[in-house]
Amino acid sequence: MKRNTWQRQAVREALDSRPGFVSAQELHAGLREGGSPIGLATVYRALADLAVEGDADSLHSADGESLYRACSTPGHHHHLICRNCGTTVEIAADAVEQWAASTAAAHGFTQPRHIVDIFGLCPACSAGAPPSASVAPTPSAP
Repeated sequence: MKRNTWQRQAVREALDSRPGFVSAQELHAGLREGGSPIGLATVYRALADLAVEGDADSLHSADGESLYRACSTPGHHHHLICRNCGTTVEIAADAVEQWAASTAAAHGFTQPRHIVDIFGLCPACSAGAPPSASVAPTPSAP
């Protein structure tokens, strides 16, 4: 675990305050608007470290940009992600774990790792909110 500097703490707090996935650039802009002198490269490093340590989830948007969100569930988990607004719900999925292990074993693979995120429309967006092209994430590699 890396040392908890003021910059890393500022990134974590800014990420905690966001309800969905956010890019490093968006997070950096918010920090700067709040008066922080933090640099963009520092934000990228802090987000990458948080993701490696399991304190942040990351995925890639349709245009290849990395997006991050604070992770509130320790350990391995999965997500329901709204394609329209980015609302994310962390879910446990024991059946997915069993399926991944048995599928890997059936093909002779050992030590399987996987990412399963389910994309759809949240209840609010399903109720008629106009579509937004802002969120079209694809899962990132572990």
